[in-house]
Amino acid sequence: MRIVFMGTPEFAVPSLTALHARHSVECVVTRPDSVSRRGSTPVPSPVKSAAKAAGIPVVEAATLRDASVVARLRALAPDAICVAAYGALLPPEVLELPRYGCVNAHASLLPRHRGAAPIERAILQGDPVTGISIMRMEEGLDTGPVCLRVAVPIGDETACGLATRLAHVAADAFLAALEDVLHGRAVWLPQDDARATYAPKMTRDDVRLTPDLDAVSALRRIKASSDRVTARARLHDAAELVVTAARLSERAVPQGSAVLTPDGPVLGFRHGSLLLLRVKPAGRRELTGKEFACGARLPATFSWSPA
Repeated sequence: MRIVFMGTPEFAVPSLTALHARHSVECVVTRPDSVSRRGSTPVPSPVKSAAKAAGIPVVEAATLRDASVVARLRALAPDAICVAAYGALLPPEVLELPRYGCVNAHASLLPRHRGAAPIERAILQGDPVTGISIMRMEEGLDTGPVCLRVAVPIGDETACGLATRLAHVAADAFLAALEDVLHGRAVWLPQDDARATYAPKMTRDDVRLTPDLDAVSALRRIKASSDRVTARARLHDAAELVVTAARLSERAVPQGSAVLTPDGPVLGFRHGSLLLLRVKPAGRRELTGKEFACGARLPATFSWSPA
């Protein structure tokens, strides 16, 4: 198959690699290089770097409504456009280009968790299972018919770890689905819109740690956090602390209080408590809970608050 691949983050790289090995990837479309702050050097997307390393032509496009971009894609005459976390909706003039349509690998079991953050939302909501859906794209947000779903148990996974696991599932699912499409075996079944839920982009409020939470919900927030949206707490009126890993503790700690143990701080919530396993104090490297406890100038018992 002649394929145009669209993707941007690390999640999309295994799919690009798998498709390039099996098919003819004519071009990669990705978002423009990102700049984290004024004056910093633009950073290429992981997909752009992977495509360059493989010798695949790259088109950087902030929007697919640019007539020159559409003309270039049309000239390639792709059999399919394969999309994995590209980061923008495809307009009708792009959707109608390929012979077999635009095919997307979405990181949920559609119609659950349509939208930008399906992995994080599945963890936040305590879903026991998620997966990959191979969907034929339409103008709506993740509304198209599905030909393949692959279920994946979430277990004790973090958003980062789960994304890595799902990325490789998506790569295999793409290959299987395209094989069915090529041989006329693919059956595209419409989604049940009545069962649809949405997974909007994550914000800091979604992972904010507050004493009125139960410990299980707080732990889900930590697991769903990332470098972009961090779970934070303020200990004993000190500078805020990013919490990157924790586990449920059997220690009874009152809501809004904390205890400094040799293994790390234990925070009390409305129901239950959490032992902080990995933290990142402001301006310092990430520490284990034990390392933090060794150097912390905190009383044995103190208060904590949202950051």
